[in-house]
Amino acid sequence: MTLQGRKIAILIAPRGTEEPEFVQPREAVTRAGANVTVIGLEAGEAETFNNDLDPGGRYAVDAIIEGASASGFDGLIIPGGCVGADTFRASKAVVAFIREFFEQGKPVGVICHGPWTLVEADVVKGRTLTSFPTLQTDIRNAGGTWVDQEVVTDQGLVTSRNPKDLPAFCAKIVEEFAEGRHPAQARSA
Repeated sequence: MTLQGRKIAILIAPRGTEEPEFVQPREAVTRAGANVTVIGLEAGEAETFNNDLDPGGRYAVDAIIEGASASGFDGLIIPGGCVGADTFRASKAVVAFIREFFEQGKPVGVICHGPWTLVEADVVKGRTLTSFPTLQTDIRNAGGTWVDQEVVTDQGLVTSRNPKDLPAFCAKIVEEFAEGRHPAQARSA
């Protein structure tokens, strides 16, 4: 499956994004031919973590969230990491950016604690998704259906539970990004 010519955004928090959940999806869509833009809250570099505690690598931020628009991208990846996801959901700019993808019917891949951002963006109602198990009550309270599965796809939204699910998650986001817009996703946002 090719993503030649597709522009994919991937979020990274200043500190706290789970490294494999950032690196592996970025590599998967890049290998498939996509142009990837790393979007952060601050310019410069962002430090990732492993298991929310152990320092990971530092990665360059290509663009900051202020002024970013979903109209410039074909898809979005939201990595997890408890601290990173919590940082994302506290940012009005990030939440608005995420909501735009749903309003435009564009595919979104979210893993682990990342669905906290979907709850904050108010795009969970009526959808079936998975996440790190501790988020299941948040998802249900937001009107979604939580399931314990390796990967779940619902109208262009791809979700997975944790780094162990990355092979399935990466394959599915490439597939969904290749399919493009999902009109039903826009209607339910």
